Amino acid sequence: MYHYHLFEKLPHKRYLKGIVTLHEAIFGDGENMLKKLAELKQVVIQIVVLDEDVIAYKIGYPFDDQTFYSWVGGVNPKHRNKGLAQQLMNKQHIYLKKKGYKVVQTKTMNKWRSMLLLNIKNGFDIVSTSIDDNNRHKILLQKFLKE
Repeated sequence: MYHYHLFEKLPHKRYLKGIVTLHEAIFGDGENMLKKLAELKQVVIQIVVLDEDVIAYKIGYPFDDQTFYSWVGGVNPKHRNKGLAQQLMNKQHIYLKKKGYKVVQTKTMNKWRSMLLLNIKNGFDIVSTSIDDNNRHKILLQKFLKE
């Protein structure tokens, strides 16, 4: 059975280690994620736990009092195509509405097509594209949260 947890600060060390391990497996840069987390004044972290293991996560933070930035997330490849990313997004948007946010933004890249498609399917619009310092094409998406 899947267990969903939401934290408004860094979670217990065991969960944080699980998030970093999963992030490292998917993206290959767990240390950079930890550095960024340490810099954030506010953070909202959601996880999915199965048998004590973090199998999915979604992390974001306030951009301003109206806009929330959904920064990073991932699902363990063994647990993909089970609706976990969709559930995390749904729960995040419910939480954001309760907290009074009007807009949620996120960035992705073409190589993460499943995330790009999930965002578009859920009402996000592409609002801009850019090239980052590593010459990677980034896609900025935005969604207005309805009451």
